[in-house]
Amino acid sequence: MKKLGLSSLIFTMLFLLAACGSKEEASTTTNGSTEAVEESKEVTFTHEYGEVTLEKNPEKVVVFDFGILDALDALGVEVAGLPQAIVPESLEKYKGSEYTNVGSLKEPDFEAIHELQPDVIFISGRQAELYDQFAEIAPTIFVAVDYANYIPSLEENFNLLAELFEKEAVLKSKMEELQSSIDEVNKEASASESKALILLANEGKVSAYGPGSRYGFVHDVFGFKAVDENIEVSQHGQSITFEYILEKNPDVIFVIDRSAAVGGEVGAKETIENELVMKTNAYKNGKIIYLDAVNWYIAGNGISSTQAMTEEVKAALE
Repeated sequence: MKKLGLSSLIFTMLFLLAACGSKEEASTTTNGSTEAVEESKEVTFTHEYGEVTLEKNPEKVVVFDFGILDALDALGVEVAGLPQAIVPESLEKYKGSEYTNVGSLKEPDFEAIHELQPDVIFISGRQAELYDQFAEIAPTIFVAVDYANYIPSLEENFNLLAELFEKEAVLKSKMEELQSSIDEVNKEASASESKALILLANEGKVSAYGPGSRYGFVHDVFGFKAVDENIEVSQHGQSITFEYILEKNPDVIFVIDRSAAVGGEVGAKETIENELVMKTNAYKNGKIIYLDAVNWYIAGNGISSTQAMTEEVKAALE
C-alpha cells in the first residue's frame, strides 16, 4: 500500500508538471498569435522618397493630390485636411468647414498641417520639392503616376490605399466597373479609322500630347489612333502652331482648358476655333471635344474621376 501510495503521488506530481508546461506553452502560443495580429496591423510602403511604416486605418489623413482624394472618397475613407483653394466640382463636399484647409497645391499651410497633427500625408508631383517638410510633421507618402504605363500605375496607388485602409473588396468592385468601361471605349475606338489629337490650351497658346505622354492614355488606354506618332513626350506638351493642326488634320480633337482649371482669362474655345482649325475634319464633323478642365488637369488619376474621363472620351465615338 505504501508503494502504491508513493507511485500515485509521483504520478500526480508528473501530471501536474505536464499540465503546467502545457499551460505555459498555450500561453506562449496565444501571446505569439496576439503579436502576429498586432504586427499585421502595420504596413510598410516604399516610394520614390523613401520608406514609410504606418498603422493600418490611420484616422487623421491629409491629402494634397485630388486623384488620391477622389480614390479615398470612392473607397469610403474620410479625410481630415486638404487644400481648399481649388476643389473639383465632383469633390465639392470637401470645401466644407468640417475639413481643415491646408493651403493650396503649390503653397501648403504647414502651420495648419502641424496643428492638425495628421497620422499620414499624401503628396504628389506638385509638392515633391517640399517632401522633407511634410515628413517632419507626419509620415508622408509620395504617389506618382507612370503615364507610359497608366492603368497599372493607377492600380498600384489604389492598392496601396486599399491595403492601408483595408478596403480591398471595395476596390475590386470599383476596378472591375472601371475596366469594363475602358474596354468598351477601347473596342470601339480601336476599330475606328479616325485619328485624334490632344491639345492643352493655355492663355492663347496651344501644346500637343501624343502616345506615352501625360494625356497619352487617350491613345494608349482608350485606343484612339494618333494623328501624329512623333509628338515630343513632355510634361507641358509639345508647343505647336495652328498651321500644324491644319496640316495634320485630325478627325477628333480633345481639348483641355488649363486656363479654366486654374482661373485664367482666355478660354480654350476662343483660342482653338479659329479660321485654320475650322478647316479640319474635327471641326467640320463636330468632333472638337472640350474635356472637363479641372478633372483632367487637376483631379485626374482617381477612381471616379477616371470613370468620368472615360465617359467624356466616349462622346467622341457617338
